[in-house]
Amino acid sequence: MHLSLSEQERITWINRISYDSSSEQRLILSVPSLFIRDYVTSQYKQTMSSLLYELTGETLDIDIIVSQEETKAKHPKKGGETTGVPQSKALPKAQPKKRDPNMNSAYQFDGFIVGDNSAFAYNVSMAIAKNPGASYNPCLIYGGVGLGKTHLIQSIGNFIQDNTPELQVLYVTAEMFTNEFIQAIGEEKTPQFRNKYRKADVLLIDDIHFLQKKASTQEEMFHVFNNLFEANKQLVFTCDRPINELQDITDRLKNRFTRGINVDLQPPDFETRLAILKRKSEAQACHVSSDVLEYISRSVNTNVRDLEASLTKLMAYSQLLNKEITLEIAQEQLKGTYSLIRDQSLSIDSIMRVTADYFNISLYDIKGKKRTKSVVLPRQIAMYIARNITDFSTTEIGYEFGGRDHTTVMHSVQRIDTLMKTDQAVHTAIQNLMRQAQNYKRSK
Repeated sequence: MHLSLSEQERITWINRISYDSSSEQRLILSVPSLFIRDYVTSQYKQTMSSLLYELTGETLDIDIIVSQEETKAKHPKKGGETTGVPQSKALPKAQPKKRDPNMNSAYQFDGFIVGDNSAFAYNVSMAIAKNPGASYNPCLIYGGVGLGKTHLIQSIGNFIQDNTPELQVLYVTAEMFTNEFIQAIGEEKTPQFRNKYRKADVLLIDDIHFLQKKASTQEEMFHVFNNLFEANKQLVFTCDRPINELQDITDRLKNRFTRGINVDLQPPDFETRLAILKRKSEAQACHVSSDVLEYISRSVNTNVRDLEASLTKLMAYSQLLNKEITLEIAQEQLKGTYSLIRDQSLSIDSIMRVTADYFNISLYDIKGKKRTKSVVLPRQIAMYIARNITDFSTTEIGYEFGGRDHTTVMHSVQRIDTLMKTDQAVHTAIQNLMRQAQNYKRSK
């Protein structure tokens, strides 16, 4: 067995592992943080054990611990060592802070189903919750609707409130922050507003894309951010897209949001979707056959919210009509509900308009002859969507896109198909655009 690692993996993970000590058939390694310990344990420990067996011919237990040097630095030894605190007086015990009423206690880490699409975001969130303000600060979690951003950000808050109650956790949506700020201005209570947010030890703000086009609120957010960041307070944000895709957000605020770590949530794969459905059906004490769960998992590939809504609909049908959920019933009840089916009534023009708005370019540019990267990619994406969710031929699509021939359309479709397999951001954008196009049609 050979451990083949990229240079980035070696720098990020392996180079941070140090030898600590050893005893008979036990090897103890140390790493600098809880997050790195959890990640190395899950990703590399088994491989390291196998390599050691090949080298020594013996089975060795590997323990991975957090570096004692950091522990000592954070918790100095007692017994005469100078700590800067008079030894004759004991430090007052920190009092638990009042729990944030905006937090939903149902959002916990153990209720989050982790898949390949969410493992990194989950581990970063857990590391923050265990050691807030120490690393990964600020943190931005982004991804499409219904993928678990709110679950993760509130799990961080709930974990901290349960395990470090002396820290003040504050959770709001960007819309709540905006409304409070407007009210404070109207009532001439901006000092009280600022004091509330700047007293937080952990500030969690959901859906920062809501701040677009709100210059005054952005200015206030900028100052709150700086105040907390400079005081080593933990900041976590969520957004429905990468920060560089937000419009009408000041550059200096974008810079703050991306200063720490950015992690994304992708749509779950089939196995993860199936695990989510099994967990939900068990929690509801409702028996659903495996073939029905698999059917839902294959049919609904948009997001977790749609996935759970499909199961909820079937469970309600079963309870209200006192019928067992069969595969035939599931197929009938969910027919066309969330799956992206071909739709001749969906116009190419609506697809182009939704895509143009998403990428902040004009409809004229999508139809026109510009060959700049900022225009070519959206144009090819729009062609790909039109080809995949409508029955229009490549010739018809090409005609709508400024009189292009069918070979140009096919080339665009093939290029985007390849890009989706390697670029998760493009894959997510296209999934969102497909749904937006269908919603655009329904709103007309």
